[in-house]
Amino acid sequence: MSLERRNQSDEAIAVLREDLRVHPDHLDSRRLLVRILAVTGDLGAARAEAEQIARRTSDNDPTALIEVGHAEELAHHFDLALAAYDEAATRAPQSPRGPREGGLRAARWGEVDVALPRLTEAVRRGADDTETLHALGLVRLHAGDLEGAEEAYVRCSRRDKEDTGCLLGLATVAHKRDDLRAALTAYDGVLARRRDHVGALMGRAYCLLLLGEKEAGLRALDRAAELGAPKDNVTKLRGLASR
Repeated sequence: MSLERRNQSDEAIAVLREDLRVHPDHLDSRRLLVRILAVTGDLGAARAEAEQIARRTSDNDPTALIEVGHAEELAHHFDLALAAYDEAATRAPQSPRGPREGGLRAARWGEVDVALPRLTEAVRRGADDTETLHALGLVRLHAGDLEGAEEAYVRCSRRDKEDTGCLLGLATVAHKRDDLRAALTAYDGVLARRRDHVGALMGRAYCLLLLGEKEAGLRALDRAAELGAPKDNVTKLRGLASR
């Protein structure tokens, strides 16, 4: 991994191939080799290594197909990547890994209609990590399902007591509902975890100013400005305070 980060792909491949010569069943090395080969454009070799993973795992293990998906994705073959993730979901119908990979990738591509059913299925199969729940909340939000988005974000924020992204998602849901008090509660939750979070301070200032709590709003705004909040945004909120 260190060699690959320094753009020394040939050396990285040689290290992994030597490791696999001695330890042919070392799946972590083989998975990494698939991805580096894909980055270099050698998809044929990447697929061959994925086949070696398939030979060393059970018939209902989705790992090999997921690695094929990663390889196709790295080569910017997004339709083929999604097809591999979907095949992984079919191959292992009890595992959340296939629909999770497909759903997360589609969410990153901005394809809400593609991401939503896959992320929903991943959670139904037991995926409960913050990345999946946050992505599910986001795609539900974009689909106009505010209740579903809130459910995913609440579950996510309870799953990881240090995470702030899902609380910011809850603030966005609240703004969509024109519920300033709920948005303020979400921003306060972020600040309880990260007291110098500039975005949450700006959001808190906005809510307080609109709610008529000018003094508290300006305190939050001043703190955000001290921490480097965008000057134009600070100026706009100060204008809101002067109305």
